[in-house]
Amino acid sequence: MDSVMLRGVLCVLALCVWSSAARGRSDVLELEDADFDYIAPEHETLLVKFYAPWCGHCKKLAPEFETAATRLKGTVTLAKVDCTTNTETCKRYGVTGYPTLKIFRNGQESSSYDGPRSAEGIVNYMKKLAGPDSVPLHSEHDLENFINNFDASIVGFFSGADSSQLSEFLKGAGLMRESFRFAHTTDLELGKKYDTTCEPTPTQHTPSHHTQHMLRSLLLLCSLGLCPHLTKENKDSLRKRDLLTAYYDLDYLRNPKGSNYWRNRVLKVASKFSSQGLLFSVANRNDFLEELEDEFGLGTSDSTELPFVTIRTRTGNKYTMREEFTRDGRSLENFLEDYFAERLKRYVKSEPVPAKNNAAVKVVVADTFEEIVNDPEKDVLIEFYAPWCGHCKKLEPKYTELGERLYSDPSIVIAKMDATANDVPQGYDVQGFPTIYFAAAGRKDEPKRYEVIVYFQRDRHTERCMTSQYRESDSKAQEAVCSLELSPYFVT
Repeated sequence: MDSVMLRGVLCVLALCVWSSAARGRSDVLELEDADFDYIAPEHETLLVKFYAPWCGHCKKLAPEFETAATRLKGTVTLAKVDCTTNTETCKRYGVTGYPTLKIFRNGQESSSYDGPRSAEGIVNYMKKLAGPDSVPLHSEHDLENFINNFDASIVGFFSGADSSQLSEFLKGAGLMRESFRFAHTTDLELGKKYDTTCEPTPTQHTPSHHTQHMLRSLLLLCSLGLCPHLTKENKDSLRKRDLLTAYYDLDYLRNPKGSNYWRNRVLKVASKFSSQGLLFSVANRNDFLEELEDEFGLGTSDSTELPFVTIRTRTGNKYTMREEFTRDGRSLENFLEDYFAERLKRYVKSEPVPAKNNAAVKVVVADTFEEIVNDPEKDVLIEFYAPWCGHCKKLEPKYTELGERLYSDPSIVIAKMDATANDVPQGYDVQGFPTIYFAAAGRKDEPKRYEVIVYFQRDRHTERCMTSQYRESDSKAQEAVCSLELSPYFVT
C-alpha cells in the first residue's frame, strides 16, 4: 500500500515539475557563443534579438518578441543573444546598441530588421520573409488568393521560365521582399482580365531596360501612388521621405466612402505640389493618438471630424497645420505654400523652461538648447537621460559631483536633458540612456559623443582614461571626467 502511495506521490510530483517547466518554456531560441554557428544555419529564416538584461528598451520589447515567436512558430524562428555574456558573437555582428535585431538566412546575416516592434508588426513583417522571394502562380485561383490582401502585392506576368525579365524580377523580389509581396506566372492568359496601370500611370520599359533599379522605381510609384494609407506597419518605410499626413477617422472596411472623402481632398491639393519632393498620406487618427499628442502636441480630446495635418521630414523636423482643414482644400494649400516658402515655424516638443536654473548641473529643455548648449563661448557636456533609466540614476551623484567641481569655471557647462520629454536636436544620436555629448566652444556644429568610457573599459588594465579622440583644448573637462571614474555607470 505504501509502495502504491509512494508511486502516486512521485507521479504527482513529476506532473507538477513537467507542468512548471512547460509554463516556463519559451518559443524564443536562446543562442550563445558556443552554439550560434551550429544552430543558426539550421533555420532558413531567423530573426535574432541581441540584447542586454539591464536595457529598458529590451525589457519593453521582450513580451512582444515572445508573443511573436509563439505566433510564428513553424513559419519563422525567433532567437535571442545576451550580449553581456556572449560578447564574441555580438562583436562579430557589429552590435553596438540594444536591442539590435538582425535577420539571418541559413546562418548568414541577411539584413537588419527595420520593421515594427509590436508582436503584431513583427508577425506581419516576418511572414513576408518566409518562403520563396516570389510565389509561383499556376491558376486563376492562385492569383485571386494572392491579390486578395491589404498589403502591397506585386504580380509579374512573363512569357516563359527562361524569360530574362523574369530573372530580373526574381532578383528584385529578393531585394525588396521586405517591402512588397511578390508572385509571378508564365501563363499570360491569367493577366488579361486585369488592368495593369497604376496611380499615376508608370512609364513602360522595354526588356533591355527592365533592370532591378527600374523595377524598384516602378513598384514604389505603383504601390504608393500620390497618397498612400499610412499604418503602424508601413510608417517606418514611408517616413524615409518627407511626409505630409492627414489623420482622421479612416476605415476602408467599414466606411470606404467616408474614408475617401478626405483623401480625395488631400489628393486634389497634392497634385499641385507633387513635383516638390513631398509625399502625401492619410492615416487612421485612432491608430496614432498617442503619437499625435506626444510628438505634435495636438489635442486628441477634440472630437472634430476634420483631419489633423502634419509634416515630418526625413531629418526629423516637424510641422503642424493649425488652421482648420477646409473642405475646399484652401487651408491645406496655404499650409503647403508656407512650408515650401520656409515660413512655417518648426514644432518642437519641450518641457517648460525652469524658473530657476543655477544648480551645478544645468537643466536643458528643447526651448533652451540653443541658448545653453550652443553657446559659442562655452564648452558644454550634456547628458541625455530618461527618468526611468537605472544607469542614469546610478550616474547622477557622480555627474553632480562633476558639475560641482567645474562650477566655478565660467567657460564650462555641465548639463542634462530628459530625452523622453524633449525633442533631441539634429546632430545628436540618442539611441539609449545615458548618452553624453561634448559640444566644444567654437565647434557646435560637430558635437562629439563621449566615448571615453568605451576606451576606459577596453583598456582597464592600464588604469588610465583614454581620450585621444578629443583635442587638447578639451583636456580640462576630460581630466575631470576621468578623475571621477564614471566608467562603471556607462555600458556600451
